[in-house]
Order: sequence, then C-alpha cells, then structure tokens
Amino acid sequence: MIIGTAKIYLNAGWCHSLKEKRMVVKSIVDRTSHKFNISIAEVEDQDLHQSIVIGIACVSNSTKHANSVIQNVLDYIEANTEAVFLDAHIEIL
Repeated sequence: MIIGTAKIYLNAGWCHSLKEKRMVVKSIVDRTSHKFNISIAEVEDQDLHQSIVIGIACVSNSTKHANSVIQNVLDYIEANTEAVFLDAHIEIL
C-alpha cells in the first residue's frame, strides 16, 4: 500500500474575516474532492484570515500513480483558485 500526501500553502490576501476564508476553503475542498478520489481538509492556520493550509492524501498500489494523482491535484488547485499558491510539500509513504 502506497500513501501519497501533500500539504498545500495558499495565501488569500483579500480575506478580512474567517467567514470569507471559510468560503474560499470550502470551494477548494468541495471542487477538488468531487473531481479526484482523495481525502482533503484544511489542516493548519484555521484561525488566520489570509493563510490557507490544505492537506491531501491518496492511497494507491504504486508510487508512480500516487505521485501522479498528487501532482494533478496540485495543478488543479493552482489553476482553479484565486488564492496565491505559495508552496507544497509532497510525501510518498
């Protein structure tokens, strides 16, 4: 069993309340989870208005497939959100 994980760091500079941030995060999580067969959630900085940290995970039977899925998710999030993509840390276990 191969587990692919990633932690994605985004910045939503226009968010001035947690309510605005929750709308952005909910949109990202809902659209991504419906498009890909992954687990996804906000994992850090939940009380900061402009910082978004999202964790994703997938289970596969090959390292190549897990890496491909994680990379496709990263590309999708970067292309489909107004938040600025800062960084991503990928780990394949």
